[in-house]
Amino acid sequence: MSILEVKNLVKVYGEVNQVKTKALDGLNLNVNNGELIAIMGPSGSGKTTFLNLISGIDTPSSGEIKISGTSINSMSNEKLAIFRRQKLGFVFQEFNLLDSLSIRENIMLPMILDKKKVKEINRNTDELINLFEINDIKNKYPYNVSGGQQQRTAVCRALVNQPSIVFADEPTGNLDSKSSKNIMEYFGKMNKERNSTFLVVTHEPLAASFCNRVVFIKDGQVHMEIVKKHDRKELFERILDCLAVIGGERYDI
Repeated sequence: MSILEVKNLVKVYGEVNQVKTKALDGLNLNVNNGELIAIMGPSGSGKTTFLNLISGIDTPSSGEIKISGTSINSMSNEKLAIFRRQKLGFVFQEFNLLDSLSIRENIMLPMILDKKKVKEINRNTDELINLFEINDIKNKYPYNVSGGQQQRTAVCRALVNQPSIVFADEPTGNLDSKSSKNIMEYFGKMNKERNSTFLVVTHEPLAASFCNRVVFIKDGQVHMEIVKKHDRKELFERILDCLAVIGGERYDI
C-alpha cells in the first residue's frame, strides 16, 4: 500500500533576470507502507524543495502529492495544519526541542496539542521513552543532555502521534558518528518492530546505508535508485558508486 504518491511534481521559482528556476522537473515517486527510504543527491538537486513540498511547507507549481490516499495540494491552510499534526512526523537537523519543557514533556507535546486523552498520552510517551532508552533522562531538560539524546527525544516526539510517515531532514547532520549510527539504528528498529515508515533526506552515505531503498535525485528528477540486497556494507558501497556517477564525495564506512 502506498503511503506517499508523487506524480509529475514540478516546482518553478520566480524569475531572476528574466530566467525562471525549475527546482523539480516532473518528479515521480511512490513510498510504500513500512519502507525506510533515503533521498540523496548533489547540492542543488532538488532534495530540499522536494521535502518542503511533500510535507506541505511549500506548494508545487504542478503535479500531485497524496499521503495515505489524501491529496494535500488543494487543502486549506487550516486543514493542512491539522493533517500535518495528525498524519506526519518530522525530524530535523536542528532538534527544535523546547528548553522550558522536560524531555518527557517535549515528547508528549503533539498529543497534548491534539487534545488526546491523558491515559493515551502517557501510554504512548512511556512506550517510546523505553524503546529509545531515555528513561534515565526523561525528567531532565534539553540543555542538560547530549545532542544524541536530544535527537532521540525529537524522534520520539515525531512518532508519539503514530503518524503515517516520518520525514527526516538531515537527522544526523549535527551528530558525531556514534550518535548518527545510533539514530539510524533506532529508525531501523522502529521500522522493523512497528512497521513505521521513514523518508530520510540525507547527504551522508553512512546514514543512507541503514535504509532499505535509496533514491537519487538530480536536476529535479529521480535519476536512479537502489535497493538493499544483502548487508549494510554492500549497500554503502553501491551508494558510493551512485554518488560518483551523479556527483558527490567519497566517504569511508
